[in-house]
Amino acid sequence: MNGKTAFVTGATGLLGSNLCQLLLAQGWQVKGLARSIDKAQRFHPDSQVQFIQGDIENVSAFAPALKGVDVVFHTAAFFREYYQPGSDWNQMKRINVDATIKLLQAAEMQGVARTVFTSSSGVIQTYPDKAATEAAPYSQFAEKNLYFKTKILAECEIYRFLETSQMDVVMILPGWMMGPGDAAPTSAGQLVLDILTSKLPGTIDGGASLTDVRDVAAAMISAAELGKRGERYIVAGSLKTIKEIAIELEAISGVKAPRIEIPDKVALSIAWLLEFWARSTGRINPMPLAGIQTLLEKANLSSAKAIQELGITFRPFTHTLKDTVLWYQSHGYL
Repeated sequence: MNGKTAFVTGATGLLGSNLCQLLLAQGWQVKGLARSIDKAQRFHPDSQVQFIQGDIENVSAFAPALKGVDVVFHTAAFFREYYQPGSDWNQMKRINVDATIKLLQAAEMQGVARTVFTSSSGVIQTYPDKAATEAAPYSQFAEKNLYFKTKILAECEIYRFLETSQMDVVMILPGWMMGPGDAAPTSAGQLVLDILTSKLPGTIDGGASLTDVRDVAAAMISAAELGKRGERYIVAGSLKTIKEIAIELEAISGVKAPRIEIPDKVALSIAWLLEFWARSTGRINPMPLAGIQTLLEKANLSSAKAIQELGITFRPFTHTLKDTVLWYQSHGYL
């Protein structure tokens, strides 16, 4: 037992739930913020997490629960909602930017020594000919992807906070996360389900730095112990194309991967039409425009700094896909 107490926001999300499990396994006491304790306990029936009911938009209501906490792990964000109809810039900014600073201020008032903040590797300007590092400027693509834009704004506000604060803040910038426990599911999980149920008509010439969520969780704990104040750490696996993901899933499951490759312009046109359809009907968009644009960027990222300073490792891509498929099978998704 290490005797430390963690407070995890977004405790029922993909990253938050995996982080809670790993913290418990390492002997931490864990408080997890959840909007519904009943839902959280159904999702984690045997968990030793002390769930705290609260909403990240109302930090003051749960602030007393921060007392006695050693490290806050802030994973909650307006993310999945952005890729669906009705996403609201003002609400996204309130949750991803304003609430982040309010959380930091409340944590410092309660004596918390360190916060590990989940940013996004999408804030990094990438290059076609080399892997980008933390030294790269902020992404120009963030003007198109408003979720990434809020993460840039949040980072800038954190730097301002650190100028007058005594608390340490370390930032983790994950790649495209995938892994067990993706109940929502996120876009990565939905891609897996669509391929395994033969709902994906074809692949696009896109990809991302696919990262096992459990490796990101481990990196966040390492950042709590080894990360330097005010530093950013990219935690992203190697660049994988959608075609490579589909072919690997075929090898794992036996379900044939789509053989058609959809041209970029056609994919963007379809996504735009589906965006209009989803907004008109209020239904879920199976091919969000922002998601397609992000994948077509094919962001190539370097995690060398996190490997060197935090000692992080990445499990094989195949293991991540196998464990994700097994989780969906065992939970009735397939």
